Amino acid sequence: MSVDAKYKTTATATGGGRDGTTALADGTMSLNLVVPKELGGPGGDGANPEKLFALGYSACFLGALRVASGQTKIKVPEGTTVTATIGIGPRSEGGFGITAELDVYLPGLSEADATKLVETTHTICPYSNAIKASVDVKTTTRS
Repeated sequence: MSVDAKYKTTATATGGGRDGTTALADGTMSLNLVVPKELGGPGGDGANPEKLFALGYSACFLGALRVASGQTKIKVPEGTTVTATIGIGPRSEGGFGITAELDVYLPGLSEADATKLVETTHTICPYSNAIKASVDVKTTTRS
């Protein structure tokens, strides 16, 4: 697979990884990282890779809905939202894996149009494409 990257960004993590900091090379954002209590850490204020993935996936999928709208000719309604829930835990095969759930709210669309729009979006969204071989994304579509 070949990707013609039109935009790139760079971040560097320091400290303990999940309990250090991460910052963008351009200086526009720096975040303190904290291990959640559920993973044996102290919890509290701070980010973690799963929070960052949820933020990115929800925003990316919402943007990709707009592109899918142009392809399907199904208008994205005002008030549309995408909520991403990302989980982490041990895999039965060893190591760790992630889970992903998307709740896509498309107010006023018919079930058929909402389903078609979301299915098309999954073929466009870079996050969906990046994880489709290893993560079963559970999608709930509401209208």
